[in-house]
Amino acid sequence: MFARYLYQAVLVFAFTVPSYSSPAFADSQQQLVDAAMNRTTQKVTYDGSYHAMSYPGGDVPSHIGVCTDVIIRSYRQLGIDLQQRVHEDMQQHFEQYPSQRIWGLSKTDANIDHRRVPNLQAYFGRHGQTLAITDDGKDYQPGDIVTWMLPGNLPHIGIIVDERSADNSRHKVVHNIGSGPILEDMLFSFKITGHYRYLPR
Repeated sequence: MFARYLYQAVLVFAFTVPSYSSPAFADSQQQLVDAAMNRTTQKVTYDGSYHAMSYPGGDVPSHIGVCTDVIIRSYRQLGIDLQQRVHEDMQQHFEQYPSQRIWGLSKTDANIDHRRVPNLQAYFGRHGQTLAITDDGKDYQPGDIVTWMLPGNLPHIGIIVDERSADNSRHKVVHNIGSGPILEDMLFSFKITGHYRYLPR
């Protein structure tokens, strides 16, 4: 009897944990890359001000955004709502997030939590793959999420896409560093603080 339940549990686990080497995952990676590239066609003014928004599926006005909104809007094209996912995870595991340490907060806020780079780092680290930080461009693949620390201790985030640098040594990045979503060869322009792969089933 125990063996049968164990077998069933293994089957459930096998079919709910994403296979990062499967064709379906590769297809989802490409969809995320395409969604990120589509962000570069949108006219967006850099604006990180606080906005009340609906929940779930909420967003700031489409003509404004910051680096995290590139990530949020790209995943949303795949039907993945980071506002809801981050909020629900923070409700259950608030101590695993840096909101109290960095911002002195004692509770979640669905209007802003998912738009903060350190919170996305915590979420991707908890629910995706945390990959090695290296200085080798081959280690960063299309669909990967990378975070950096900009001068002035400003956290930043972007998506690796399938276009390559002029010397073919690395992939380019879609990010918003102040002038709207752009495609840029900037992977090693700043100190990398995180490298993640997140595509849930």
